[in-house]
Amino acid sequence: MATDRLGDVLDATYTCLTRYGVRRTTVDDIAGEMGVSRSAVYQYVRGKDDAVRRLARRLHDRALERAEAAAASGAPTAERVHGILAAKLGLVLDLVGGSPHTAELVDTKARLSGDICDAFTERLRELLTAQFAAAGARGAGGAVDGAPARAADICLALVIGLESTPDAANLLRPATDALLTGLLPAPSTTPVPSATSLRNS
Repeated sequence: MATDRLGDVLDATYTCLTRYGVRRTTVDDIAGEMGVSRSAVYQYVRGKDDAVRRLARRLHDRALERAEAAAASGAPTAERVHGILAAKLGLVLDLVGGSPHTAELVDTKARLSGDICDAFTERLRELLTAQFAAAGARGAGGAVDGAPARAADICLALVIGLESTPDAANLLRPATDALLTGLLPAPSTTPVPSATSLRNS
């Protein structure tokens, strides 16, 4: 299948979804937005549903690239975790902020893109679990078994909760910092010897 104008088709699909929503958007709408014939659109996608799925995948893949870059950044654990969570929250806020219709692209119950949303969240869970495993996460209540996976689930629940909160973008950093205080091991500190202990040694 030709791909040279696929990006244009997906851009036009996004524009149409912001106006009409998934159900009301048609291939004719996409073609009109591009200024091409209906048959020209079919050179790149099999139909409206295919265009919507490809658009959802493109948006989730871009957010996943940001999350994977954060995970591999070499920054401190808290910063990597924040970057992964910011990728998820940013995707949702961008779509919901663009139009109430585009929120369906990040709805796990959506017929056309729910499985894409689920796969995206599962991959974020894997990235987060790896971060917590490497850091020796304590998990809720200081438990050890399964703590990295539980810590990942707690972080994802935090972001999902923030998605519908006013000022979510500004709340993510303090909320993540507060949460990680209970999930990550305390930084190891070597006590500085006192003058008395030095004299007595």
